[in-house]
Amino acid sequence: MAAHPQSPPAELRPMGDADVEAVAAIERSAYEFPWSAGIFRDCLRAGYDCRVLVEDRTIVGYGILSVGAGEAHVLNVCIAPAHQGRSLGRRLVRCVIDLARWHRAERIFLEVRPSNERAIALYLSLGFNEIGKRPNYYPARRGREDAIVMAIELLDGD
Repeated sequence: MAAHPQSPPAELRPMGDADVEAVAAIERSAYEFPWSAGIFRDCLRAGYDCRVLVEDRTIVGYGILSVGAGEAHVLNVCIAPAHQGRSLGRRLVRCVIDLARWHRAERIFLEVRPSNERAIALYLSLGFNEIGKRPNYYPARRGREDAIVMAIELLDGD
């Protein structure tokens, strides 16, 4: 019986300018109100920690982290819809947490739509807690949707 070759595991690497169009395409496929390619380029120019998750030479996800004054803010995390449900999102968020630690952030903040129950469950399982709401934060089909604000404290020895 012949062994079947396995695909190499997904790799995380820094996002570059050449990745922006692929990242923006994933964003458009995943969200009704997506970021533009220009926003991703602005994140790169601003020096945010931008990472892509690559599988078989194809970008399947990305994360954007802003860090300053001892705090980190997850600006965007997404796995392409065709690749969801395989724990890639968990891996990506763990990477973002590790990046925040590397930057010596003491806490990480993020916003999430209340309607995004899978993301909320993921964040809770990784130690984030709900700390507040931002009214009318996100665009929605019928006006605006609130954001749940979540945070995790990065304590020494975690």
